[in-house]
Order: sequence, then C-alpha cells, then structure tokens
Amino acid sequence: MKYCYIRLNLIMGILLLLSVFASAQDRKAGFKRIFDGKTMKNWDCDTTHWRIENGIFVGEVSAEKPLKTNTFLIYKGKVPENFEFMATYRISPEGNSGVQYRSEPVENVAYGLKGYQADIDGANRYTGQNYEERGRGFLAMRGQQATLQTGQKPVITGSVGDSDQLKEQIRNNDWNTIHIIASGNNMKHYINGVLMSETTDEDPTKRKLEGLIGLQVHVMPRMKVEYKDILLKEIKKQ
Repeated sequence: MKYCYIRLNLIMGILLLLSVFASAQDRKAGFKRIFDGKTMKNWDCDTTHWRIENGIFVGEVSAEKPLKTNTFLIYKGKVPENFEFMATYRISPEGNSGVQYRSEPVENVAYGLKGYQADIDGANRYTGQNYEERGRGFLAMRGQQATLQTGQKPVITGSVGDSDQLKEQIRNNDWNTIHIIASGNNMKHYINGVLMSETTDEDPTKRKLEGLIGLQVHVMPRMKVEYKDILLKEIKKQ
C-alpha cells in the first residue's frame, strides 16, 4: 500500500511538471492561449451550432439544427496585423470548415465573415489551401505558391510539394494541427508542421492586412468539427 501511495505521488508530480513545462513552452514561444477551455470569453457565435464540450469548441450541423448560411465562431480579442495562429482540430468525414483570418463581418448576415480562409474539410480535398470567403475564391491550392495581382487570376509561381503527397500528412477523422503565419502580404498554411500552401497578395485594392479570426461551420446536411489548444502569437515588425 505504501509503495502504491509513493508511486501515485510520483506520477502526479510528473504530470504537474509536464503541465508546467508545456505552459512555459507556450510562453517562451510567444504564443498566448485565446480559448480558456471553459467559457466563450472573447468569442461570439450562434450557440445553436457552437458549444463547449470537455474543454473543446464543437461546431455542428444536424437535421434537427440545420444551417442556411456559413456561420463563424468569431474571436473578439485583439488580433495583431502580423501573427501566427495555431489550433488542434478534428472534423467529421463529411465536414467542411476552416480558419478565417484578416476578415470582416458580412452585412446583414449574423456571424458571417469574408476574407482569407485556411481551408479544412473531412475528405481533405481542400485542407491546407487558401480560399477567400465571399471574395476571389481559390487563391492557392494545396501544394501551390501563388501571387495575386489586380484583376488577374492567381499566378502560380512555385510549388511546396505534390498535393496528393501533402494530403498523406493529414490524418483522417483524427486530430491535426493547423498553423497559419500571416506576415505583411504573405500567408503560409501548415498542417501538422508541413507547409501546404503559400500566398502573396499584391493586389492593393482587395488584400487585407488585418481583421478578424473565426472558425467556420459550413452549410452541410450534417457535420461536426472540433477545435482545441487555440494559440495566437504576434509577429514583431522588423
């Protein structure tokens, strides 16, 4: 019995140290947690489709709770112009979601956003690409480096890898990490630490250099997406 008690204390001590170490690593890297895992503090959404469950944001559409327009869980805290965003997500096979950023509200559409989106979908057809919601559409598909000019289609200037090979780095119906780096007019999307697409927006009439962050639930017959460990870091201007 004494041995079990000592062993239990040892395990608890190790877990505490790991928790402190993880927290310290977040701070050391300059990232701040923007979701406390308990409340909607600094977030706004349609609670018909978004909820908190076991420390996780859950977005869901069902036959009982249909959705007519894409809706977003919108971060209301301060978002720096240049930043890194990270989150861990899991999406159902039929699901469609994404991380909206440098975005603005859509007039007369509650919880609607328009702007850049780091796309996520359960079939991983689009995951990793840059899509402009209610704007210019597909900006850089997975595997592409693209430059945007005024009045032109995206110009593909290079490659970050084969789309199908990059897709193999994404886990199906399991947890993945999304990482966005937005600095100046350049945007990079990573999944599980692997660069999926890169966009440089040189269109001064349509590009956005700041704006809102939001997590999407897309119009679908049914779907579910989960987000946790949501982090934000300011990139200092050089």
